[in-house]
Amino acid sequence: MPRAHLRAAEPAWTRSPWGVVFGAGTAAAVGPQMYLATIGVFVAPIAQDTGFGRTTITGSFSVAAVGMVVGLVIVSRLVDRYAARFVLVPAFLLFSLSLASIGLVPPVEAVYFIPCFFVGFFGAGTTVPATRVVVSWFDNNRALAVGVVTGIIGLGAALGPLLAGALIDSVGWRLAYVFMGVMAASVSVTMITVFVRRRVERHVRGRLVNKAHVGDRDVSLELPGATIREALHTRQFWGIAIGLSMVGVVVYGLQVHLVPMMTDRGLSADQAGSLLVIFGLASLVGRVSGGFVIDRVHGSIVGPIVILAPILGMFFLHPPFSTAAVAVAFIGIAFGIEGDLLALLITRYLGTRNFGSIFGPVQAVFILGSALGPLLLGLSYDEFGSYDPVIPVLMGILIVGAFCIATLGRYTYPAVNGLDRLAARDELAAAEVLSDIVKRGGAQKRTPATERHWYVADSKS
Repeated sequence: MPRAHLRAAEPAWTRSPWGVVFGAGTAAAVGPQMYLATIGVFVAPIAQDTGFGRTTITGSFSVAAVGMVVGLVIVSRLVDRYAARFVLVPAFLLFSLSLASIGLVPPVEAVYFIPCFFVGFFGAGTTVPATRVVVSWFDNNRALAVGVVTGIIGLGAALGPLLAGALIDSVGWRLAYVFMGVMAASVSVTMITVFVRRRVERHVRGRLVNKAHVGDRDVSLELPGATIREALHTRQFWGIAIGLSMVGVVVYGLQVHLVPMMTDRGLSADQAGSLLVIFGLASLVGRVSGGFVIDRVHGSIVGPIVILAPILGMFFLHPPFSTAAVAVAFIGIAFGIEGDLLALLITRYLGTRNFGSIFGPVQAVFILGSALGPLLLGLSYDEFGSYDPVIPVLMGILIVGAFCIATLGRYTYPAVNGLDRLAARDELAAAEVLSDIVKRGGAQKRTPATERHWYVADSKS
């Protein structure tokens, strides 16, 4: 294995890790979530122009989800092997090209689904690497950092429908997709190039190495955690995957169908569109506040409460607008907090050693579940002419998800006291703390990050 060589006197990276959070979040805000958040706004104009039914148009999300699952199988193997930018930049460029291509397809259903598939396929390369980068910088405030990233994504999801609606009114739905593709490429590549890098990321021509040479010493960059084979044999892996995928079925289904559902129930198109904005803003609040809470309260306690919360929201999802707005805000807050759980639970129960290889399959299961949501609600509408018959089914699904998360047990890899402060000051010293955990045989024999290691002493001498 090649080694990255560093001088002993090399100064620590001076930028704040929160800059990484800002860059990763802003790039992700114009990624796959922007596509998802705006599908509802495109339903009516695409239907009028092409004659497609609601099931076909909203089913494009399910097609994109399948594409993302396929992409995750590939990218999950790359994330732990290659530097973040070597994966993120090409993935965002190809995602943006696919998004713009939706506006260029003829009114043929099979052809319409092709760029939607590739939106998901290349979108997979924009999610896992960015999450991996943020997780690498934070341990004590990991959920908060992930929450800020997803909060920025939530802000994009809130503003996306407004932007899409304005573009559709101005230039039509086809050019709206083209413009959104160009914007996604410009913003994402700029953010990644300027801000995004893993902690102690050392590579040779893009391929990551597991040692850094400092003076006459080698610093191990190994991380604690399970292999993918070990993870697949744990009940925590399947509990997280199944439990959170149940939430995806419900919340993504409601999000995609929210505009047509509420117009059917008596709200105007503008009011229904405004509910998407409320959903996005509420999820932003939930993601940031939820991250703060999850870093301090065990995930198996917070998770079930959050998963069951949308049930209450569904009881009030009807006119007048004020009642519907409160219900949507409630569902959005719960969805936002749930968004912090996936990465946090994986790292706490399965570690960060093979984060990409583990996170990818779990997210794939989550996305497959999410893909069923819009399809389930669309079929309910086409079969019964109403969304009401499927609502009790959605409530039952949430109860199953809450049970899975509630039974995960104690963390296997709890946070190391003081590691965030040490990593911000001296990332190689933090790497030594984590490599010591690996040498000592696991998370239960942790060394406090406040202990002095040779690199810290050498760097200050």
